[in-house]
Amino acid sequence: MAADGARRIRDRDDPHGPAEQDGSEAALGHRGRLRRRVLGGLAAMAAGGAAIPAGPPAMLRRPIPGRAEALPAVGLGTWIAFDVEGAEELAEARETLAGFVAGGGAVVDSSPMYGRAESVVGRLAADLGADRLFLATKVWTEGREAGIRQMEESLRRLRATRADLMQVHNLVDAAVHVRTLREWKAAGRVRYWGLTHHHAGAHGELERWMRSERPDFIQINYSLAEPEAGRRLLPLAAELGVGVIANRPFAEGALFRRVRGRPLPPWAGDLGVATWAQFFLKWILGDAAVTCTIPATRRLVHLVENLAAGTGRLPSAAERERMARFVVGE
Repeated sequence: MAADGARRIRDRDDPHGPAEQDGSEAALGHRGRLRRRVLGGLAAMAAGGAAIPAGPPAMLRRPIPGRAEALPAVGLGTWIAFDVEGAEELAEARETLAGFVAGGGAVVDSSPMYGRAESVVGRLAADLGADRLFLATKVWTEGREAGIRQMEESLRRLRATRADLMQVHNLVDAAVHVRTLREWKAAGRVRYWGLTHHHAGAHGELERWMRSERPDFIQINYSLAEPEAGRRLLPLAAELGVGVIANRPFAEGALFRRVRGRPLPPWAGDLGVATWAQFFLKWILGDAAVTCTIPATRRLVHLVENLAAGTGRLPSAAERERMARFVVGE
């Protein structure tokens, strides 16, 4: 995740660019207030509501297997959350992305499947001068030429000259796109390539691809509600040296519905957990094979909760079992 500003194209003539870009006193003041709000929130969250005089804890960083590069363990998904166009929603997304950067986040995951999300991320990242983001997106079409066109369009929308991570979305036409991605990586058009899916029914197919092609990353559903990847895919990823991005960390809200009306267990505080979101995310990050998890949100208050899950200690294997029993009875 080293700063590599030269690799991204910024449209400085964008008429929608915010005041921050011109360095005005008001703009700089807003950025400072936002940073203090996010970092102060992280400190309070990590302490269960009590302020930490020494400042907020650092975000956990996990190495990309076989690389010198490490990534912050909590990223930002954009499915639905960043598929927006109204002024109010865009302002909310902008504040959240700024808070994400201020809080030490880096991995932002998108896809052409997500409507306007790629364009919104690209525009807001350019406005904020956020050139240290780790931009991940996907190819989601059939055919070599169609895939190339789609990836070129994704780079244009993200305002990037290359992607940090390009993934084959849901294994669509993987046999074709894997060849292209290997070529693009050799040419420097992508830094890493990967394969994704969101359903346990595809885990067997994904396992075969992992064994035959050894991608840099897989992205797979993994949560207390959908723990199947932890049985075969995550141990295999650790064996092969493949990075893991955990999607659907809340199972599209199913986990929150499961615990609705229930208080956190008293022992959650021992893990530095103050909210259910942190409980669910810390369970995921307790698996050392997970490089990063990508909860999607457009709300700053939720972002602060999520980022705080990447601070402090993580649950042991025994504690993860206890967490699972408490939530799902297993």
